Amino acid sequence: MHVDLNTVVELRDARLRETWRPGDAWLGGGTYLFSEPQPHIRRLVDLSRMGWDPVRVTPQGDLEIAATCTIAQLSRFARGARWSAAPLFEQCCRAFLASWKIWNMATVGGNLCNGLPAGPMISLTAALDGVCRLQAQDGSLRETPVADFILGAGVKDLRPGDLLRSITVPARALAARTAFRQASLYGLGRSGALLVGTRDQGTGEFVLTVTASTVRPFRFRFPLSPNAQALEEAVAYGIRAKEYFDDIHGLPAWRRHMTFRFAEEIRRELCEEDGR
Repeated sequence: MHVDLNTVVELRDARLRETWRPGDAWLGGGTYLFSEPQPHIRRLVDLSRMGWDPVRVTPQGDLEIAATCTIAQLSRFARGARWSAAPLFEQCCRAFLASWKIWNMATVGGNLCNGLPAGPMISLTAALDGVCRLQAQDGSLRETPVADFILGAGVKDLRPGDLLRSITVPARALAARTAFRQASLYGLGRSGALLVGTRDQGTGEFVLTVTASTVRPFRFRFPLSPNAQALEEAVAYGIRAKEYFDDIHGLPAWRRHMTFRFAEEIRRELCEEDGR
């Protein structure tokens, strides 16, 4: 881990509201910031003393995850939950390419704000209709779905000085049945494809969320269970060739192949009672 950020000249407490300036960066767990040189950063604004509850259930039954919640904290909380979607939390937490130390320091907010295609907290919260709450420097708040917050590989809907305050998962999504598929080129490797399916147990709505294989999350909604052809056509027309990610963790052609394979496996798992 690269820990010598020799361009940083000051560490500030985020509770002391000050004017945001070029070269500032929010510091959560720091697992990304300290992993490689950051020559553009001059000042770190530390969020560790903000006192936010890592994760809580609201009176409405929604799940509110603080941006500073660590992967380990989220995993422990979800392990004792009785939601139908509870297993998905552990599956996504375990999809991290991370050591025990990173698991206990890396934050949910940091994973989203990195905006990497393989970010498993992006996969989790996008699949469960998560909504980001963003705070601007003037204190105003705005909300945007996780699936719209990630605009591309490493590209986010963040303005200078914006702070990701929390992610809220609605109670309705927590009650959904889920199916999870993930592939890497090698054991314990970064995800080359990570797909999640959800099915609303009340309305029967089926939603497929495609991440890791693509530069941003893609979501496909079906009011009723689709057949194989309908799902295949939706994915084929919904994701353009250039939107499949290309790096050392997988070529676009392989990522596309795994996307179609997993999509059909998920459809069968969640829609099998329909006889399709």
